[in-house]
Amino acid sequence: MGSSAAYHLARRGMRVLGLERFAPAHDKGSSHGGSRIIRQSYFEDPAYVPLLLRSYELWEELKQNSGVDVYSITGGLFIGPPDSTTFSGSLRASEQWGLDHEVLTDREVHQSFPAFEPPAGQFALYERMAGFARPEFTVRAHIGLAEQAGADLHFGEPALSWTDDVNGVSVHTEAGTYQASQLVVCPGAWAPKILSDIGIRIKIERQVMYWIDHSPGSPSMEGGPIYIQENNNVEQIYGFPPIDGPAGGAKVAFFRKGTECTPDTIDREVHPDERRDMLDRVSQLLPGLSGPVLDTATCMYSTTPDENFVIARHPLHTNVSVACGFSGHGFKFVPVVGEILADLVEHGTTDHPIALFDPARLASA
Repeated sequence: MGSSAAYHLARRGMRVLGLERFAPAHDKGSSHGGSRIIRQSYFEDPAYVPLLLRSYELWEELKQNSGVDVYSITGGLFIGPPDSTTFSGSLRASEQWGLDHEVLTDREVHQSFPAFEPPAGQFALYERMAGFARPEFTVRAHIGLAEQAGADLHFGEPALSWTDDVNGVSVHTEAGTYQASQLVVCPGAWAPKILSDIGIRIKIERQVMYWIDHSPGSPSMEGGPIYIQENNNVEQIYGFPPIDGPAGGAKVAFFRKGTECTPDTIDREVHPDERRDMLDRVSQLLPGLSGPVLDTATCMYSTTPDENFVIARHPLHTNVSVACGFSGHGFKFVPVVGEILADLVEHGTTDHPIALFDPARLASA
């Protein structure tokens, strides 16, 4: 979100300083792992769809302006029991906003995509415009375009603290103090520390991503759809085709099956029992994805009590805009969040529908 905000602010002709504690496109937070799902049939809440439609426009603009393949359309399957959030919520959003979609039975899913064998009685919503974004490519593309537009970006220089008064904002690092008229804070998993005065609880959770090999002779997933599947225990997994070829495996993960942590205490080791759980669960949908596990990585979700984002002017500081609490489903919004933050800095408001993300809703949560 910070790289996108820097780009959108700089392209509007503003003088921009960006401060990042790690290297560009690092693997210490929530924006790594090679892929993130993008989709429009939003089962979380149809209210997100207008932002997604704009985000898709900006994904294409970013791709054209940077010359980097930051996203790809593969189609997507959102599978579950007929009354599940994953299926019924996706269907509701698609019908409400007239999105291109198709409803498939479990047999029809297998006929169209032989690698998939959903449990009997489950349904899938197939969205043609779903696909994946490449997080590291996206961050680097925004950084490159921001710098071309004149942004001054400092890496390896964490912000230690910031203050706000009638003269503007001051940000303190080990290298010195910087002053500006406006501040944008995109803290990721560091939100509980950096935005402790915002008055809401943001839970940080460790999540694990897995890259799994196909068993010989099983149907290929290459060129296939991304997917999210919910079982009868309301447990969701999500995954991708083998994006960089079968030798790298197909990426899969649990959605919201993490352990609470902090950026300082996260366990970066992935344990044998976790690998077994993932293999057992994904084989219920994709029998050919039976292992071995070729690679793993950890990341962090920053989750608000209602799992919706926080994007707003800081409730106590009119010169400060914040974007945090993206709750494991935020990366697809990166381009439009940068645009929204640039609006808040330039105009104090935005035409985008962001009332859902007002931190006031969580003040007593």
